[in-house]
Amino acid sequence: MKLFRSPAGALPNTIALTCTLGGYATGIWLLTSRAWSANVLGVLLTAHTLILAAYFIHEFAHQSIFRSAEANNRWGEVMSWIAGSCYAPFAALRRKHMRHHLDRADIVTFDYKAFLRRSPPWVSRFVLALEWLYVPAVEFIMHGYVMALPFLKPERRAERARLVTILAIRLGLFGLLAAVSWRAVLLYAVAYMIMLHVLRFADAFQHTYDAFAVLESGAVPDAKVRDRAYEQANTYSNLVSVAHPWLNLLLLNFSYHNAHHERPVVPWHDLPRLHAEIFPADYRQVIPMAALLRGYHRDRLRRITSDDYGEVGTGARKADGFLGAAGVSFLTAV
Repeated sequence: MKLFRSPAGALPNTIALTCTLGGYATGIWLLTSRAWSANVLGVLLTAHTLILAAYFIHEFAHQSIFRSAEANNRWGEVMSWIAGSCYAPFAALRRKHMRHHLDRADIVTFDYKAFLRRSPPWVSRFVLALEWLYVPAVEFIMHGYVMALPFLKPERRAERARLVTILAIRLGLFGLLAAVSWRAVLLYAVAYMIMLHVLRFADAFQHTYDAFAVLESGAVPDAKVRDRAYEQANTYSNLVSVAHPWLNLLLLNFSYHNAHHERPVVPWHDLPRLHAEIFPADYRQVIPMAALLRGYHRDRLRRITSDDYGEVGTGARKADGFLGAAGVSFLTAV
């Protein structure tokens, strides 16, 4: 109880962290099997543990798991290695995500839409072709920019040695995996893309904030009032399931996003209770993921190029005009 921030957090956090670490190792082992049935299970298990690791990064960024800031930061680094977001320091990721809450805006590191507009036409056509094939090219661009940042910005020069070391270690580990099975490396890539799709699906429909590309200390324009009322009105809880709340554990309860924004330090295992306490059963900001799947598929290219997140209406089909956001992952906001 002295270790965890919440007295009730010992058991759920121990189970979830053990499942994440153990599941990740087991998933990779299954990827090396010669049996395709084991490979399929390995892809699903690896993808899910990557998802859990990513959402644990979010928890550790909010310092919501352990009492000690040092413990949260260390575990945040561990999860960053698993989720593949370790190329920037965890402290930088945490700092930028806190701005998302303080500024009540989507704070990104790189404006990929401006990049595509400036690039030769074939570049944007290639990116859109990959996205049409469900390859999350924009997410790869965002991750690539994070990796290139120390070589593009003089103020990040001090991070170059760290980045090169991390690249060497990770390439070495993937080289070892390839020596065991090239198929395992390809299947790992599939699992990683599944993770990116799940995260971007969740991220796409949780806000109708304005997006701003801010590298370090740049200010967000104050053209509108961004108070707590604005925050809740532009935040949505895209629950995996309303009827079966336990299914939201698949995303570490990240879908209870209005409750999270109301009290950001409340840990993941307490969010369903908090949501039920402060919001009515018919809360207008709740949009089940089942109502968003069609739009996620239908608008996957328009979402990449549009500067408008769309409109959320009312009634049973209120999500039909919700275009959603792209390129706003907390894994690349550093």
